[in-house]
Parts: sequence; structure tokens; C-alpha cells
Amino acid sequence: MSFGEIDVGEVYKNDPSLKPDDVKSIADWAEKQPHLPKMDELQVAIFLQSCYYSNELAKVTIDNYFTVKTLCADIFGNRDPRDSAVQTSVNTVLVSLLPKLTPEGNTVIFFKLLDTNPDPYNFPAAIRCFDMLTLLHLHKNGPCKGLVIVIDMKGVVFGHLLKLSVVVMKKLMYYLQDAMPIRLKGIEFFNIVPFMDKILALMKPFMKKELLDTLYLHVDQESLCKRIPKDILPQEYGGSCESIHILHEKYKGLINDNADFFKYQETQVVDESRRPGRPKNMGDVFGMEGTFKKLEVD
Repeated sequence: MSFGEIDVGEVYKNDPSLKPDDVKSIADWAEKQPHLPKMDELQVAIFLQSCYYSNELAKVTIDNYFTVKTLCADIFGNRDPRDSAVQTSVNTVLVSLLPKLTPEGNTVIFFKLLDTNPDPYNFPAAIRCFDMLTLLHLHKNGPCKGLVIVIDMKGVVFGHLLKLSVVVMKKLMYYLQDAMPIRLKGIEFFNIVPFMDKILALMKPFMKKELLDTLYLHVDQESLCKRIPKDILPQEYGGSCESIHILHEKYKGLINDNADFFKYQETQVVDESRRPGRPKNMGDVFGMEGTFKKLEVD
């Protein structure tokens, strides 16, 4: 494709545990699923690697991924970089895959508010931008050994909490744990806020024990750096990475310059009318949403 995806041969070369025959087997299976969109070899390889080379788990994850993307168009749809919600989110929240890996070889994705005014903050749009950037990175650079999410909460106020939604949080946690083609190794919050307990109350009911065990809360950066080396972080945090300004410019460039990739992603949806057996709906995947709406923070 025109956005410059990595050659799948390089992916195999970088990861000898990833077997072309296994990828072909899953690709053949996907071709026979009438409800699934067309996938290329690289995309299948990314899913198989994210599932620790389990063919059966990869098949389930592929189906979950395309089903969630289709059912949750409010979060994952409209990936046009020119969309006002995307542009506003890009200028409100920094999302950056930092260039240096952790000592364990994991990739760090760094979040920070650029605009601390809660008015322009849009939770679903922020998720969309995170997903756009991460999937672009996987297709340009190949699978990550593991992904660690690091969130600087400086500037987060109660008004941001009011923008969160139990329903959207449930969908996000399902996607992260059961559908997104990544090995999520942990979530690290630092500069945590006094109302962190309320944010956790929205998250924890939908987190599996494996992810809960890798959730870390840090009062300040000093605590964070006991787990994430300072050198990995942006200049403003004493690290050797570029400044927040440069990271933001790169982030904007990646979003704005890859419209073809994001447009292609929008075409990859499930045709539920062709799914073998009974079509899936929102209730099948996420349960009855009505039981969660009463838990919304207001």
C-alpha cells in the first residue's frame, strides 16, 4: 500500500518464532469466513504475533477485532485525519510512541494533555487517535515485543472525569484485552490526581486479572522511573527523547500524512448478514448497555 508498510519478509526475519506457514494457515481460514474483510499477509502476521503464535487465539482475536471496529463506529469509525474530532483530539492529547524501548524490549506509548481545558476533550476521539497511531506503527514497523501505556495525568481535572463514560470504557477495555493486535504489558499512570479512585472505579470492573496485575499508579515521576527509565522519556522529563513539541509535530504528521491507510482501515468491517450462524450485535459482545448507563458520572 502507498503508506509504506514494512515488508512482511522483514517481520519474519526479525521474529524467527513467527512462521509463514502458520500465517498462511490463518489467512486461508480468514478467506473462508464470508463475514470477514480481506486481510493481507502482514496484517495476519501482526495478529499471530500479538497472540504469542497461537493460531486459534489469533482467529478469535481477528474476529473480535473486526466485530468491535464495525459495531463501535462511534469510537473507531470516521478515521479521516481531516475530521474535526480527530484534529481537535490531536491538538488536545499527545499520543506518542517513544523511540527507545524499555530494558525488557517493550515499546512505550506516552499520553499527555496538551490542552488542560476539559471542554475540547473527547474520550472516544482520543481512543480513536490512539488506535490510529498504534495500528499505523505496527504496519510501518512490524509487531512490538510488548506495549506499555504511560499516562502523565498532570493537568487532568474533575471536568475530564465527567467526559468519561462507563459504556465507552467497557468497550475500550474489551478492545485492548480481546481484540487489539498488541501484547499489552501494562498501564502506568503518574502524577495521579486526588480523584483517581473514581477513574479506577470506571476501569477496574472491565479489567482481567492479568491486566490489573500490571496496572501501576505513581504519585510522581520519581516513582514512575523506578519502572520506566528516565532516559526513555521526553526531554521535559529529563530523558533523551525529543521534546514534547517535536513529538507533537511528529504525531500530527503521522496522522495527517497517512489518510490512505486510515481510509483503507475504514473499509475493513464485518458483514454480519454473511456471518455463519447468528449475526452478532452489541449485546452479544458487550452485554446490555442499559445496565451501565446508570453508573455514568454526573
